[in-house]
Amino acid sequence: MTPESLLDGLDAQQRVAAEALLGPVCILAGAGTGKTRAITHRIAYGVATGAYAPNRVMALTFTNRSAAELRGRLRQLGAGGVAARTFHAAALSQLNFFWPQVVGGNLPSVLDSKGRVLGHAAERLGLKLDTATLRDVAAEVEWRKVSGLSIQEYAGKLATRTIPGSLTAEQLPLMLQTYEDLKDERKQFDFEDVLLACAGMIEIEPAVAMQVREQYRFFVVDEYQDVSPLQQQLLDLWLGGRRDLCVVGDASQTIYSFAGARSEYLLDFERAHPGATVVRLEQNYRSTPDVVDAANRLMRGRSGALTLHSAVDTERADSTASDVPEPVAYPDDRAEARGVAQSIAAELAAGAKPEDIAVLYRVNVQAAAIEQALGDLGISYQIRGAKRFFDLPEVRQAIMSLRAASVSIGDEPLFKSVSDVLRSLGWSQQAPEARGAVRDRWESLNAIMGLVDQAPAGTTFRRFTDELLVRQAGQHEPTLSAVTLATLHSAKGLEWESVHLVGLNEGLVPISYAKSFEQIDEERRLLYVGITRARRRLRLSWSQAGNLGGRAAARQPSRFLAELGTRTPRAAGAPARS
Repeated sequence: MTPESLLDGLDAQQRVAAEALLGPVCILAGAGTGKTRAITHRIAYGVATGAYAPNRVMALTFTNRSAAELRGRLRQLGAGGVAARTFHAAALSQLNFFWPQVVGGNLPSVLDSKGRVLGHAAERLGLKLDTATLRDVAAEVEWRKVSGLSIQEYAGKLATRTIPGSLTAEQLPLMLQTYEDLKDERKQFDFEDVLLACAGMIEIEPAVAMQVREQYRFFVVDEYQDVSPLQQQLLDLWLGGRRDLCVVGDASQTIYSFAGARSEYLLDFERAHPGATVVRLEQNYRSTPDVVDAANRLMRGRSGALTLHSAVDTERADSTASDVPEPVAYPDDRAEARGVAQSIAAELAAGAKPEDIAVLYRVNVQAAAIEQALGDLGISYQIRGAKRFFDLPEVRQAIMSLRAASVSIGDEPLFKSVSDVLRSLGWSQQAPEARGAVRDRWESLNAIMGLVDQAPAGTTFRRFTDELLVRQAGQHEPTLSAVTLATLHSAKGLEWESVHLVGLNEGLVPISYAKSFEQIDEERRLLYVGITRARRRLRLSWSQAGNLGGRAAARQPSRFLAELGTRTPRAAGAPARS
């Protein structure tokens, strides 16, 4: 692959981004504008031209899934030697290397979850806290640390924070301090400690700083609007005053401010890095014009908002929708769930694939009614954010069996080798008819079989199992043949042909506890993320009454529906207006 061929197929602005190899670069990339394509081709072009040594490039992102996708694309483009990691994975790798030299002994163990230690902290203080309160306290621990606040400084800001459960403003800082004391006693780190310790080691130890900066010279940060002050501090230490930094992000997709994300780093990049190259990607290759129009209407006039232009061929698009999707009003939650399920059933009957359809909602409790409605119609679904694919017992067993078989199976066709192993575990080419545990197990095994079809020609059985282990390590999950149910937060970074946005009521979107202008604007951005997940078909709905949380109440449509330019929502069953 020649350097010039790596630029073929990029649009004009993507090409500008890919050719800007040195110095500070800021890529403002709207939803569906091909940002991952732009940055991976930029890195590969830099490697192919000799501007970058692959082992001196660090690509940073925020989820294991995104990091795995970056690594996969870079391998295909001939830049497999580039490190693509999350901030935490990069920091942990450096800590594991330097800790024995600088501190001595083994690195403290890293907690999988803060809940248990926080529970012990509550017991030590004589407090009885339920699981939900402990989860909220864990979120406060994380926000304090990524915001760079001491416990004393955090206590001074409690007037502007929501205190979890029945805790008082005096008890919460004590909880946080006791949690830290317990970790120190047990020689444990949490995820934020990994970033803090790595930053501290680079800042205090000149030899560590020199080695780290010698190793990595060129940095690329994806989803830069999600960077926290702590991550920015670590990034600055890695750079050490150098200017070879490329960031990519979209201020309109800042939906983690509650967790410490600061879009200001993206919006102020040009001021902080004089002479930076700034590229705007606004050509949307994902969504039809009506979806793009709805997204633009919602974000018009907002700080940092990009104006998207749909590049989707309208002749191929579903032209039956109005210019702006018309919302449907249902009598209550159950009626909304049934209506959405029936609409999905009609899509499937018309030839749509289950994996191309998603139902998105604001809070997890909304999923129950939708699960029931889909189950009643025999429609398979998966809940994003539930137990991870590679943690399922049947998947772990399948990978172990495939790995063991790869040692002895010779030069047979890949499909036969994999299917023979999976048949021994209960897979068959014909799906079980009934929904339940047997069907769920089959769906998991069938997803592994689906990876066979995606494997490049000539892939050996051993190579296939090697790639499967890489996927498992990075939690790079295959696509299941099922409708996806997901919160708006967990849908970020994903896309589907058809998206149903449900529960667009006041109190849900925006959420009831969003009071300030900034909080309401974050809810607006969350809806923007939901809208821009749709490629071809977008359906909006709300319910006139509901009993989420066990309390029946009349509802009003979300204020954002009016801002989208929609007319008065039509009642369920009424014909669409022309």
